[in-house]
Amino acid sequence: MQGVQRIRSVLSRINGRGYKAYKDLEGSYSLAPGLTFYLDHAQGDPFAAPSRGRLRLEMAKAQFPPRLFENPIRLMALQDFILRAFARRIRPFSRPRGTGGSGRYSVDAGAQEVLLRSGCRVTGDYVEVRFFMGLPAAGRRVLGKEAEEMILIDLPRAAEALRYANHNPRELEAFVDLVEDQEHLRGQLGERGLVAFIRDGSLLPRRSGVDDRPMEEGAVLFESPPELRVTLRTLHHGEVTGMGIPQGVTLIVGGGFHGKTTLLEAISRGVYPHIPGDGREWVVTDRGAVKVRSEDGRYVEGVDISPFIRDLPMDRDTSFFSTEDASGSTSLAASIMEALEMGAKVLLLDEDTAATNFLIRDARMQALIPKDREPITPFIDKVRLLFSEYGVSTILVLGGSGDYLDVADTVIALDSYRVLDLTKRAKEVAEKLPTSRHPEGGGTFGDVRQRAPLPESFKPQKGRKERVKSKGLKEILFGEEVIDVSDVEQMVDHSQARAVAEILRYYGHRTAASSIPMSQGIAQILEMVSREGFETITGQPIGNLALPRTFEVAAAMNRMRSLKVRFVD
Repeated sequence: MQGVQRIRSVLSRINGRGYKAYKDLEGSYSLAPGLTFYLDHAQGDPFAAPSRGRLRLEMAKAQFPPRLFENPIRLMALQDFILRAFARRIRPFSRPRGTGGSGRYSVDAGAQEVLLRSGCRVTGDYVEVRFFMGLPAAGRRVLGKEAEEMILIDLPRAAEALRYANHNPRELEAFVDLVEDQEHLRGQLGERGLVAFIRDGSLLPRRSGVDDRPMEEGAVLFESPPELRVTLRTLHHGEVTGMGIPQGVTLIVGGGFHGKTTLLEAISRGVYPHIPGDGREWVVTDRGAVKVRSEDGRYVEGVDISPFIRDLPMDRDTSFFSTEDASGSTSLAASIMEALEMGAKVLLLDEDTAATNFLIRDARMQALIPKDREPITPFIDKVRLLFSEYGVSTILVLGGSGDYLDVADTVIALDSYRVLDLTKRAKEVAEKLPTSRHPEGGGTFGDVRQRAPLPESFKPQKGRKERVKSKGLKEILFGEEVIDVSDVEQMVDHSQARAVAEILRYYGHRTAASSIPMSQGIAQILEMVSREGFETITGQPIGNLALPRTFEVAAAMNRMRSLKVRFVD
């Protein structure tokens, strides 16, 4: 074929030349009927970031049934399935073939969560996968024969993953149906008065803190207490039964190491669908659930934290509060108000990562330090107002403060990973052992105000060029600035962090960004990406991005030390 001959001709001509000669290979080539290879970017050095490639197969050849991508959720699931299959197909071909990364392939196919990724695109006309490849070199000289093997032998074989006929139809359909059902359940939560659902038989414990796969041995499967058991209907799996966590204030209590945090982490991850076999496929959480925590030293810019903190010494204003170095309590107050600003419907907190003086001020401390000398209104005195006035529920892991029994609607206990409903018992204890503390902070929650970032906040340049990238899930490099996102716990994939970096860059180029609330501006960009693809913000096809939520984008933006804002309400 003409495309194959062109590749051979180019590689023969540049063989043995300096590595930059691979630039001559950039372009598109037909490898087989309906199959096109694109080399979008040839790396300039064998030790540099690998080259970017794509394979596109016409749908007339791929022949995936339209029912598999008839709505956005099924489309996302199908793309995820194909991308994982392609990663498995190409993995055996990834091997050293010279200097540096020569001969290696990498595919950003994800882990336990199913996310909208830039690595695969399915339309009515074609199926496309995107990947990275290390073009072979001896030292810094082109190895044409090895490159020809990669492009003309490896890639067509791996491209078999783009054909429906090469998949197990039942496995593929089951994957897509499962993801659709998870989203279908998530959509039922509000109408059933729930914020989360955990199906009986779910496997929640993970292998370790750095391995998110399910625990292999010794894990206790989840079983709902009878009092909280609900049955929901799916589209493809009939009825499913498990624990429904009601709206309102829910406490998760129990001794240390009995599974409280494991349950909360599963609920936190339940805002995303999961792959078959993860163990948490049937853990679904309200899309607006946000996990917040204290972050000593974080940057805060222009946040109205007055619902929690006011009357600071020296009359410091907390209705437009900024600091370079927030304390644990102040940072948590800011994170809650920022989440509410973005439309959060559920707050998730763990006392282990929350400042104690923010959660509670007990009766003895109230007697010792009068309220007019204490600027912090503890969360216990706002949590019910937050629900009654704004409809925002709270799930709180707690082990050390019984005062919260007075404000709880539901109390769930963990005993050796067994789940008990202690709501009735908790109310009895609260009545038998009344607290003598008195509420603080007034009879209303306070205002949630909208902010708009100012244009000068966004400085993606490093020298003359823009530089935005991520370092795992810990940092985002934005121009000269390092944004610490290590405590943004619901950013679960490195590719989400990379996407956040690109979204921040794009946001700064929008001329109207400063005239609309941050929440609206971010939502508009994410909706555009969901509808039209990541190229709308990157300007080119890149295969290692995954869609974050508005909350995670805002969390990164709020941690930019260059951020400047104004109120827009």
